[in-house]
Amino acid sequence: MSEPSLFPLFLKLRGRKVLLVGGGTVAASKLADLIAAGSLVTIVAPEPSPRIAAFEGVTIIRRGFVARDLDGVWLVVAAATPEVNREVAAAAEERQVFVNAVDDADRAGAYTGGVFRRGGVTIAVSTGGQAPALAGLLREALEAIVPEDVDTWVRTAHELRQAHRVAGIAMTDRRPLLLQSLNRLYEARGIQVETAP
Repeated sequence: MSEPSLFPLFLKLRGRKVLLVGGGTVAASKLADLIAAGSLVTIVAPEPSPRIAAFEGVTIIRRGFVARDLDGVWLVVAAATPEVNREVAAAAEERQVFVNAVDDADRAGAYTGGVFRRGGVTIAVSTGGQAPALAGLLREALEAIVPEDVDTWVRTAHELRQAHRVAGIAMTDRRPLLLQSLNRLYEARGIQVETAP
């Protein structure tokens, strides 16, 4: 029997509590994205690095992890030693809190992916924690082909969505209409936007 596939999901973390366990380089790299998402981050680490301590707007607790640190959190990122990460993952599982256990795909309930953002579009690639370096390479390849002016696509798609809702156009009919509109953006330049049949 094959493994079940992952359910891809983007989380709205603005104003929600997130716990980050660990105080080193990996934790710092996760922290920047958590802050950018607007989450309320608490960091638990006996000795957070100066890089972690330099972040503003976070709560730093200078000690080791205890299970009650998970009370009231929506997500936990375990970016400490493998032993601590296992402890965090076990406590999170008991409390039904999703955990991103760095470099421990078997214990993680949530994975981050290779991510890039451009013009209102976020693209994430995951290998289910099996090959993070490959996810990074695939992200770079996608980044190379997504047009710089993708924000124009987003604006056009948003405007059409609103118009289609008002006009009562069925969702199944909207995608071909969007493709036609995107092609009109580039007709003057001789560029054709294509999609799989």
